[in-house]
Amino acid sequence: MFKVAILDDYQNVSHEFVDLEKLSKKYEFKVFSEPFKSEEDAIEQLTDYEALLIMRERTPITENLIKNLKKLKFIITSGMRNKSINFEATKKRKIIVSGTDINPNPAAELTWALILGLARNIKPEIDNMFQGYWQTTIGTELKGKILGIIGLGKIGSQVAKVGKIFGMQVIAWSENLNLDKCKELDVLPSSKEDLLSNSDFLSIHVQGGERYKELIKLKEFDMMKKTAYIINTSRGHIINEDDLIIALSTNVIAGAGLDVYEKEPLPENHKLRFLPNALLLPHLGYVTAENYSKFYTQMIENLEASLNGKPIRIIND
Repeated sequence: MFKVAILDDYQNVSHEFVDLEKLSKKYEFKVFSEPFKSEEDAIEQLTDYEALLIMRERTPITENLIKNLKKLKFIITSGMRNKSINFEATKKRKIIVSGTDINPNPAAELTWALILGLARNIKPEIDNMFQGYWQTTIGTELKGKILGIIGLGKIGSQVAKVGKIFGMQVIAWSENLNLDKCKELDVLPSSKEDLLSNSDFLSIHVQGGERYKELIKLKEFDMMKKTAYIINTSRGHIINEDDLIIALSTNVIAGAGLDVYEKEPLPENHKLRFLPNALLLPHLGYVTAENYSKFYTQMIENLEASLNGKPIRIIND
């Protein structure tokens, strides 16, 4: 029986999107719904598995992990990118890594949930309604405000379009900003410094990796308006979290809307959880029924194709 580990299924819902019981005559599945306590714990629990079905950038698939999983033949991830996989190590072991399609629109939609939540104080007002209070805050309008976007790719472009519909002035910066895309979307290209100092809402939409690691630190927060909000639905390490906590707790900026963090799941006692001007979500960006259906269906397709000697959607070729 071919042993398959389904990792990172935090909500324990993989069986709702693929019929694991129907496949049980061919595969022995085990679903892991909790993060591993450590890399040693992961090695111990996964040592007998030949395939890993993983969610993008949850469990780190390190060189050491790959080295110690002697039976591992296939890694199948959601999405066609996963920076938490050591691809060089997979090539050395001749492990096939494949991915799936992913819808970019859920992350853009969630970005607007955070922007609107911050602008209209949605969380405190909801909390206060359940406490019996009525109209305890005053919100701010989006029309006429400046929306700064770091990264004008698939997701950033969608966010920009909605900003224009709301009547916002949209400006953008990244190290490889596409000026043709700016013109197409009626977005004003900007320097990083001007983006930081002018934005009323600053939303991050660049890929992870070393290029943008700790792009936003205390120096950058000091350049922002005291009334400005920062939104991150991209990668946690793009913002220095310690500096963000200082900026929020001392009102250097007005607030932050976050869906991603340096360490995930976010520890229960993390300081961000106790800041009233932080609107926090548990990395829901791609977590939709439509995406999960696509992920798990294509993961099984990839697994079957690989076992038949004709792997598809390879990303470590």
